[in-house]
Amino acid sequence: MRLNKFIALSTGISRRAADKAISDGRVTLNNKAASIGDIVEDLDEVKIDGQSISIKNKTTIMLNKPVGYVCSRDGQGSKTVYDLLPANLYNLKPVGRLDKDSSGLLLLTNDGDLAQKLTHPSFQKQKIYEVTLDKELSDKNYSKVGAGIRLEDGLSKLEISKIGPSKYEVKMYEGRNRQIRRTFERLGHRVIKLHRKNFGAYELNNLKEGMFKNI
Repeated sequence: MRLNKFIALSTGISRRAADKAISDGRVTLNNKAASIGDIVEDLDEVKIDGQSISIKNKTTIMLNKPVGYVCSRDGQGSKTVYDLLPANLYNLKPVGRLDKDSSGLLLLTNDGDLAQKLTHPSFQKQKIYEVTLDKELSDKNYSKVGAGIRLEDGLSKLEISKIGPSKYEVKMYEGRNRQIRRTFERLGHRVIKLHRKNFGAYELNNLKEGMFKNI
């Protein structure tokens, strides 16, 4: 196994971050300075900053994220999703993100291959949200959402269906930063509530807010 993959599986950091740790001289392989591209065999010892590391069992959890929590370890004054988890799960990384004002299904994992399959555009994983707006969409704007709204970073095309007063189900296959909010803002609407209930094959179902489960 390549060294950067071994480090990523052991620590939860990305392979790019692992390569940087290697190039910065922080990594040793069998007590010798490691090089990018090194191969790790079964009995080899890898250390970062003098601490031995090993591959942990793959763990993936589903969390029902409440509003007010950020998806990072350093909340810079805000609560983070890690405040909702026990210490033994702190090595897990979010798969995609929900912004502070959004809620719902958040996956966290130390399985890099799974994270890649769920987030890379080529895999086209559907995500489903319940969106509440500050006012009803006009018929014209409703049609525009389905046809596509031009944003500064490209066309945003969402599948939309009405499920209640000023409340809509939105399906999407990409995940650009604040894409749903920006799409409706372009039409003069403000998103009051944004709640994700599906991500690919994973469904939130009746998981209570602030709780998580292994999947």
